[in-house]
Amino acid sequence: MLYGNNRPYTYIAADWDSDGGVVQTLQRWNDSRTKALSFRNAHDLMQARDSSLNCTIKSSLSSRLNQSYKFVLIVGDGTKNVRSGACHQCNSYNSYTRHCARGYSVDHRSYIDFECEKAVSDDLQIVVLYNSSSVDRSKCPEAVRYKGTHQAMRNWSGALDYATIAASIG
Repeated sequence: MLYGNNRPYTYIAADWDSDGGVVQTLQRWNDSRTKALSFRNAHDLMQARDSSLNCTIKSSLSSRLNQSYKFVLIVGDGTKNVRSGACHQCNSYNSYTRHCARGYSVDHRSYIDFECEKAVSDDLQIVVLYNSSSVDRSKCPEAVRYKGTHQAMRNWSGALDYATIAASIG
């Protein structure tokens, strides 16, 4: 594993439709001078446009993961069922021939499954934070279900537990 200066970033993955607000809160806390949360966000390295092909977005995600030593997955109610990013959802995928019209290799994994599997294969430090007050591994994607550290990120009242999050992320 290459940590420290060789791979200085923290990569945060989530179902943006359901849990994007939590990720934005983490980013605000990271940017705040009053919070102790401190990480180098891998998503600051480059941006993929939403209109990009799924395969080019995955290439961008891969580049960010290659610069990261820590992979943080925010797990909500539907995270393991998200299908966004699979080739069959791309306009360049020909369902009759089951090939990409642009000549790219076909990958039916969602963005989240792709990110999780790459984090495991790259041996990144894995932190799974549940957007709830309890850990429910049945909601977690298979690739990281029993990997790394799993923590609930909300306290008994439902508020985000800053101390737990800061200890988990850095």
